[in-house]
Order: sequence, then C-alpha cells, then structure tokens
Amino acid sequence: MVLRETLEAREYEILSPYAAKAAESRGRRRPEEKCDMRTDFQRDRDRIIHSKSLRRLMHKTQVFLSPEGDHFRTRLTHTLEVSQISRTVARALDLNEDLTEAIAMGHDLGHTPFGHHGEFFLNEHFPGGFSHNIQSLRVVDILDRNAKGNTMNLTEEVRDGIVNHSGPDMPFTLEGRIVRICDRIAYINHDIDDALRSGIISTADIPGDCLELFGSSHGERIDSLVKDLVKNSDGKNDIIQSEQFAFYMNKLRDFMFEAVYNNPVVKGASETMKINHLLSSLYGYYLDHPEKLPADLKDVIEGEGIETAVKDHIAGMTDRYAISAFQQIFVPEGWKVR
Repeated sequence: MVLRETLEAREYEILSPYAAKAAESRGRRRPEEKCDMRTDFQRDRDRIIHSKSLRRLMHKTQVFLSPEGDHFRTRLTHTLEVSQISRTVARALDLNEDLTEAIAMGHDLGHTPFGHHGEFFLNEHFPGGFSHNIQSLRVVDILDRNAKGNTMNLTEEVRDGIVNHSGPDMPFTLEGRIVRICDRIAYINHDIDDALRSGIISTADIPGDCLELFGSSHGERIDSLVKDLVKNSDGKNDIIQSEQFAFYMNKLRDFMFEAVYNNPVVKGASETMKINHLLSSLYGYYLDHPEKLPADLKDVIEGEGIETAVKDHIAGMTDRYAISAFQQIFVPEGWKVR
C-alpha cells in the first residue's frame, strides 16, 4: 500500500523545486485530520469531482445557446479540456499535477446558466456586481455541501488558484498560473472549433498570421501553444509565453470577441431578450418570495441578506433548471407543454 507520507516524499524526489508540495500546503480554513492514502491536493481534487456543482456544469452553456448537435462544448467539457491541457503543462515542467488538476476542475464552478448572458445579468442586477471566479470560490467555501452539511474546505493553494484563474491578481503557485493561461488556450481554440462547426465563421475568416504561427487545426494550435508555454517556462519560477505567442493568442482572442462572442447571430437579440426576461422574472420572484428558496440558503439569507441568497440560487442553476423554474412559476398550468 502506498501511503500519503510516501506520496509526499516522492514529490520532493520527483518535482521541480518550484513546484508546490502537498506537505508544505498552507492548509485549510477548518483543520482536518489527514487522509491515510491521499495528499491534501488529491483530496481537494476528489471533493470537487464528486461535487454537485461540477455535475451541474454539464447543463450550463459555454457559448452557443441551445446548440443543435451533440458536439458543442458545455461548461463541463470546457473544464475537462482545461484540466487536460493544464496537466500536460504541469507534467512537462515537473510541477504538481494533483494541485493543477484540482484548480482546473474547480475554476468554473461559479458560472451562471446561459453562459455569459447570465453573468452579465447578475453583474448588472446584484449590488456590488458579479464575477464567476469569485462565485466559484464562494461555491467551494460556502454553498456546495455534502450529505453531512460540510463544505469542501479546500486548501489555500486550490482556493487561490480558483479565484485568481481570471481577474487582476495572479495565483501564488505556478500550478495556478498554468490553469490561468491554459483556460484561455482551451476556450479560444474550442470556441473556434464550435464556431466553425456552427457555420458562424469559416477558416478563411481566422487571421492568417495566427494560423501560420499556431497551425490550421484545433490540435495543431493547442500543441503549438502548449510547447511554447513549456519551452519558455522551463527552469523558471514563473509560467510565461513567448512575446510572439502571447501577442498572437491575444489577437486570436480579439478576433473571437468580434466574430463570435459579440456576433448578433450567436448572441441572438431575441434570445438575449428572452433570457433577460426569464432571469429578471426569477430574480424578482425570489426576492419577493424568500420562502421559495432552497432550505440550504437559509443561513445565507440570515447572514448576508436575501439578495445574496437569490444571486447564489440563480448562479447555481443549469440552463434547463432555470427554464423549468420559470415555467413552474409563471406559465399557467393549462398552457404548459407536456
């Protein structure tokens, strides 16, 4: 049997001196006994993988609302792709794969239904605004509880990587910085793949200098970006791209915002109006009827107020749950589709 102490000792033998070591973790907010077989980072990964919040990502929109076809990405498939790319980089640099995977699996737990439409709505309506990275940390710290009522109680390294995978601050571990860059590598390229499949763009629309540098296929682009990241980070106490690759990846991202993310065909003015109406109706209803919120939000209502509880409830919804809740509340019984 391989015990935790053996795994922790192996990290010192195998990993880079710049890698985060489980035995040196800054710990958890609530002290716990150690697991006999798993390191703290492995335990964090397992808690996230078995969480309700991760399962809900399967039914949350990535970019395309109600896409026709089985091959379009969801928040869950995006998370899996980020995890795979991040682990590849961590392995190549002799950094901590367990920590990297835990951060990657948890980084998007706070995303709303209906992709960025939901995030924009809550940012406009919730006092103080809304950011999915901050909500992701809130999910693992407060909202997602197991059958015994316990929160995930993750290590500081994983918590930091989750909240700082986007936003102004950098993670304090190299593993967190890997996820921060690989998140962008993943979504730019898989969103190109989905946009091509949907016919929103063609290969001829993509900037030619980006294709020349990164490659014309999905796999070639990710391979090029990963190799550049590893080459420029090897032996350094930082995770960095070459200036050339960083410039052209940002150019590719700008192209995606212009051609896809802000494209009226993708956003769909009428669909956006419907989503805003749906979310606005639910938001107002739960503000007026706090008794209809789940019982596990009672502590949030008492400690932080009704608006925070409503925000938490709506942010945790899947697309189909939000639609179902709207129908149950606002559609007369005789009008409901059977």
